[in-house]
Amino acid sequence: MADSSFDIVSKVERQEVDNALNQASREISQRYDFKNVGASIEWSGERIEMRANSEERVKAILDVFQSKLVKRGISLKALDAGEPQASGKEYKIFASLQEGISQDNAKKVAKIIRDEGPKGVKAQVQGEELRVTSKNRDDLQAVIALLKGKDLDFAVQFVNYR
Repeated sequence: MADSSFDIVSKVERQEVDNALNQASREISQRYDFKNVGASIEWSGERIEMRANSEERVKAILDVFQSKLVKRGISLKALDAGEPQASGKEYKIFASLQEGISQDNAKKVAKIIRDEGPKGVKAQVQGEELRVTSKNRDDLQAVIALLKGKDLDFAVQFVNYR
C-alpha cells in the first residue's frame, strides 16, 4: 500500500481578503465615528493602506479590518500590520499578507513532528511548503491535531490529503 500524505502550506485566499477589505471599507464609510475624518482602507499595490486623521482612528480601521478577516476565516497571523505613521496631516498603517513558510519555520515544524509526532511519520521541506508522509492515515490525523494545538507564529493550512 502506498504512503498517505498531506502538505502543510501558508496561503491566503486573495478573494477572501478582498471581500473582507470591501466589507471594512463599506462599514467605515457608514459609521458615524468615521464621518468627515478622511478614513479609508484600500489596496496599494500588494499592500493594504489604511488612512485617517488621527492615530486612534487609523487603529480603529485596522480593528474593523481584522474583525472582517476573522469572520471570513482568515488567520490574523497572515496579516503583518505596521505601526501608525504620520504623513502630513493624516496617519497611515500599511499591512501586508504573509504567504509561504520560510525555511526556518519549515524546519521548526519538521522538528516538532519528529520530536512529538507519532513514529514513522516523515516531514520534508519542499520550497515554501512541507510534505508529511506516513503509512498510517491515523498518524497523519494525529500530526494535524498536534500542529493545530501548537501556537505557531504563522498561519498554516493542510492541503492535498491523500
